[in-house]
Amino acid sequence: MKWTEEFKRKSTTAQEAVSIIKPGDKIFTSGNAATSYVLLNALADRKDELTDVEVTHVLLIGNDPLSKPEMAGHFRHNSLFVGPADRGAVNDGRADYIPVFLHEIPWLFSSGQKHLDVAIIQTTLPDEHGFMSLGVETLATMAALKAAKIILAQANEKMPRTLGDCFIHVSKVTKIVEVSEDIPELERAQPTDIERRIGQHVAQLVDDGTTLQLGIGGIPDSVLSFLYDRKNLGIHTEMVSDGVMQAIESGIINGSQKTLHPGKVVGTFALGSRQLYDYIHNNPMFEFHPSDYTNDPFIISRNENIVAVNSAIEVDLTGQVCSDSIGTKIFSGFGGQVDFIRGAAYAKGGKPVIALPSTAQGGKTSRITPILKSGAGVVTTRADVHYVVTEFGVAYLHGKNLRERAEALIAIAHPSFREELAKAAHERLKYNFFVH
Repeated sequence: MKWTEEFKRKSTTAQEAVSIIKPGDKIFTSGNAATSYVLLNALADRKDELTDVEVTHVLLIGNDPLSKPEMAGHFRHNSLFVGPADRGAVNDGRADYIPVFLHEIPWLFSSGQKHLDVAIIQTTLPDEHGFMSLGVETLATMAALKAAKIILAQANEKMPRTLGDCFIHVSKVTKIVEVSEDIPELERAQPTDIERRIGQHVAQLVDDGTTLQLGIGGIPDSVLSFLYDRKNLGIHTEMVSDGVMQAIESGIINGSQKTLHPGKVVGTFALGSRQLYDYIHNNPMFEFHPSDYTNDPFIISRNENIVAVNSAIEVDLTGQVCSDSIGTKIFSGFGGQVDFIRGAAYAKGGKPVIALPSTAQGGKTSRITPILKSGAGVVTTRADVHYVVTEFGVAYLHGKNLRERAEALIAIAHPSFREELAKAAHERLKYNFFVH
């Protein structure tokens, strides 16, 4: 059968597509800007017919219909990275959180540890050969597609066609729902003065020819803004953002000195503006791969001179990093922080960086803390930490003893909290700390 005929035969409405889902089914759904809300909304409309349906995903953005209080007992999220769409449900006990390294998520499905009955994904329309691109999110979707018995595709004419290991053929899909929906965009705020100062410190660690891993937000944008005198930078990352696009256009990123995939921007998802989505569409400079490739620490380490920049909620005086919870309240997830911290540490000339403002709550609390909050989880261990950066400077911790670590971290804490931190360090380590 020609793929065009198969596409026509499998095309249907969202309501008819989700009618195949049964009580107790275990579902994977793509997330980020690839969340298939046409299909998820149709599924939510069936709530009275369904019970104990498990929905596994990475980050969801937007207004998730399946995590509302009235969905309890019908649908339950199994979140691999908690976001604003399901954070309330997780912390209210109506949804679950799985702490896991991003590079290990595809293995959960391919190994059978996480059973899947259905995969709900968003794709492009088919190309002339019948292949549909996964567009703005690859992550764990390829593994989920191989593990699930049923694949429901929301084929969106507005989804950018990304290149790499991110295609599925029409013949592999169970049902297809054609849509013309805008891809969610992420509004960018101007970096604050504090974020710019942090970015300036991080930029001092970046040399010509460096490969970068950056996320999104004011700190990564600020880092890039201080690199416009650098040459031949490269990108190997999880997320491709507007800042990366602008740095390519400015000429500072060309990937010419990368030791892995030279000339290519390697990532696993994109999140940003419509301009970004148009830029990556059919652009051979970009390669999107599953996260068990992009985030494998040993793959990352093949990028010599990589600088990996990740953030945190708090860092204690021994260097323990919490970045997924505020006390016992789950805020996000492990994501790829440890993947890139370790990958950069293994790389020749690599520099793993944790960057964060020195305070929270409008300056009322220090994010450099004597101990982590009660119930807070350690995401990056003190043995993994190398550089910690705040607006007050850079602390290098790797190979340092506990006293030296505390001194270095107190020096980059906000001045209002340094004396308090020194007293706490003295009580803990029985050593006199002098505040500068």
